[in-house]
Amino acid sequence: MYEAIVLDLGGVVVDFDPRSFLMERLCNESRENQVFDLVFGSKLWQELDAGLITRAEANRQIMEQAREQGLAFETQAILDDWPQMLHTRRRTVELMKQLKKQGYALYFLSNIAPDTLDMIKERDFWRLFTGGLASCEVQINKPDPRIYQEFLRRTGLSSDSIVFVDDNKANVQAAFEQGIAGIHYKGYNSFVKALGACGIHLKEPLVSRSPKE
Repeated sequence: MYEAIVLDLGGVVVDFDPRSFLMERLCNESRENQVFDLVFGSKLWQELDAGLITRAEANRQIMEQAREQGLAFETQAILDDWPQMLHTRRRTVELMKQLKKQGYALYFLSNIAPDTLDMIKERDFWRLFTGGLASCEVQINKPDPRIYQEFLRRTGLSSDSIVFVDDNKANVQAAFEQGIAGIHYKGYNSFVKALGACGIHLKEPLVSRSPKE
C-alpha cells in the first residue's frame, strides 16, 4: 500500500531534546525555562528553521535579550554547545536500512536551519534518503499545510502512498489533514509497532550495538 516513509530529522533520526539538554547543563528549573524561551522556544528559532534569519543575527538578538534578563553566561553556553545533542539514533538508522532493503523509499521532511541541515548531511545515513524537503528551503515550517503540499509537489508522491513520522503531534495531525498517514514518534519500540499497524513489517530482526534510539 505504502511506497515511502517520510521522516522528521530532529527527534527521530537524530537526538533533539532541548529540555533534557538544558536540565543537564543548568540544573535549575527556573533558569532552564528562561533559557528555553530565549533560545529553542523563541520566534527567532522558528525564523532560523524557516531560513528567514542567519545564525549570527539570531544569536546576536538572543544574547541581547539574555543580557537584559541577566542570563548572558548561561545562554551563551547553550548557543555554543547545543549541536552536541544531535547524536545519530543508531537503531533508527538500522531500521531505515531495513526498510530500504525491503523496497521502501526514504524521504525527510524537517524544520531545520540551513547550517544544521549542512551538518546533518555529513552523516553516513544521509545517503539512505531518496530526497526530501527542509523548512529553510521554502521558508515554511511544519505544521503549516503548505509545506506538506510542497513536499508532495517536489517529490511527485501521492498523499496516500506515504507514511509520515514526526515526534511532534501537531505536525503529524497537520499531515493527516492533508490525507497523509502519520506516526507520532514516541520511541523506537512504539515506532516499530506503529509501522506494523500500517502494514509495514520488518522481515529481519534488528540488532543494535548502541542504546541510542
